[in-house]
Amino acid sequence: MIAPVWHTILLIALFLGNSYFSATHMPTTHDGAPSERILILQYAVTIGFELFLLALVWVGLRLKKVKMRELIGGRWKAPEDFLLDVAIAVGFWIVSVAVIFGLAHALGLANPSQIKESKKLLDMLGPQSGMSMVLFVVVSCAAGLVEEILFRGYLQRQIGALTGNVYLGLIGSAILFGAGHGYEGARRMVLIAVLGAMFGLLALLRKSLRPGMMAHALFDSAAGAGMWLARKGAIPNI
Repeated sequence: MIAPVWHTILLIALFLGNSYFSATHMPTTHDGAPSERILILQYAVTIGFELFLLALVWVGLRLKKVKMRELIGGRWKAPEDFLLDVAIAVGFWIVSVAVIFGLAHALGLANPSQIKESKKLLDMLGPQSGMSMVLFVVVSCAAGLVEEILFRGYLQRQIGALTGNVYLGLIGSAILFGAGHGYEGARRMVLIAVLGAMFGLLALLRKSLRPGMMAHALFDSAAGAGMWLARKGAIPNI
């Protein structure tokens, strides 16, 4: 194992508790969209929470004398290694978008009630200006770094060690990844769990978290850009 069991339980309780809080305290459409100032504050708090989780992972690794570099998968030895990871990340992003789009339709997320729910999320979370869009990209990069380390690095390996099966580690971490996004609603949590399993498989095959980090940041940033453009009326708001 790469960390004590009690430490893993604490981490899981923290992000599941945060997921439950965000789901139960999500503003309603009657409250209206938050102001730009409140939105930026929300983004800043999210970045702070992500960094807090990263610090906790680091503490758990230190207790077992495991280095963060080992969890991530070493370092690039040549520029070609970096470029290969970039290419893998972009290719993975394209495939994952196609898979999630198809699965979303299969789960009925294109029906009117779900579209209305998507618009609510856009109003509550989407960037409203160039400044908040830039900060949203920062949030996305923080999520790409921290959540890949937490779910595909720490939890996937830890659950795999506890169960004696790397694929159970992959499935377990993917389920927790979906459960950690309570504010998205039940159906979208299923989508996020599937996406988490895809990221987990990428980490296993590449033996590194780096391409997953890049793809994760790109996935979230593209979603934020889509919400911003939809708010501005540049693309259909669906």
